[in-house]
Amino acid sequence: MADDGDGRLRTEGSSDGGLGSGGAGEPPAGAAAAVVGGEMLLNVGLLALALLAAYRLYLRWGTRSGPGGAARQSQAAALPRMKRRDFSLEQLREFDGARNPRILLAVNGKVFDVTKGSKFYGPEGPYGIFAGRDASRGLATFCLDKDALRDEYDDLSDLNAVQMESVREWEMQFKEKYDYVGRLLKPGEEPSEYTDEEDTKDHTKQE
Repeated sequence: MADDGDGRLRTEGSSDGGLGSGGAGEPPAGAAAAVVGGEMLLNVGLLALALLAAYRLYLRWGTRSGPGGAARQSQAAALPRMKRRDFSLEQLREFDGARNPRILLAVNGKVFDVTKGSKFYGPEGPYGIFAGRDASRGLATFCLDKDALRDEYDDLSDLNAVQMESVREWEMQFKEKYDYVGRLLKPGEEPSEYTDEEDTKDHTKQE
């Protein structure tokens, strides 16, 4: 045997660079049919696996937005727009979608009302761990578990430049998609007093 230069092996003396037609190395017709049948079975098996995976994903996430999820979304849609105010960490935790139908989270010191995204940020959503919490560290480090949460105010001072840039990018995305409702207060910081005019003006700017 020899390598014909394109990675295929040919039999010495073969005129077509492979196993010659009708040569001693040609598989019988029954074997060829078996190979074709095997490929078809493999394709059917792969399709079945793909459908099974899709069904499991539907069971995991699709059913979560079933009657209960639909009721929560309907309730969220009926909530009036939240007036501007500032929040301590303790006050923010009340708005986790379970104790209170409204869902808030903080990013880079800003608090956003993400209630309309309850299928993502609600108690059963993929990002539900951030509901009522400061999500900055989790978003910066792509961590979706309790290691990303702090029970005390997190100044993010240990994050590197790339992670801080990620936090700022997330903040901009939330500003574009959700209502900004106030600041996350540092320990000992007093809340601001917002006038109705300021509140209306900023909401109009967001729209």
